[in-house]
Amino acid sequence: MVIGENLKKYRTEKGFSMTALAEKAGVAKSYISALERNIQQNPSIQLLEKIAEVLDISVDHLIKEEVNSEELDQEWANLVKEAMGSGVSKEQFKEFLEFNKWKNKQN
Repeated sequence: MVIGENLKKYRTEKGFSMTALAEKAGVAKSYISALERNIQQNPSIQLLEKIAEVLDISVDHLIKEEVNSEELDQEWANLVKEAMGSGVSKEQFKEFLEFNKWKNKQN
């Protein structure tokens, strides 16, 4: 899960131990550990806001998958822009991807 991976990444980048982060954010160290190990997968937005504030990042950094700009070549960028320009919503695009994954599993 993205949250656990991102939390661990930013916590270590900022030089926080689990204990220090937990104390500063006012949450249990065991909860931080459970998040990082993807045992706890549904944290509240309030909890994420507390953690993000201590880490001096936005909540988006915790919940979104990072896209490596080197991996997003110009052709992909143009396809995304074209889809956006044609009125395809994010939800429709996600549905297409899920359908495509399902279809590939059937083959």
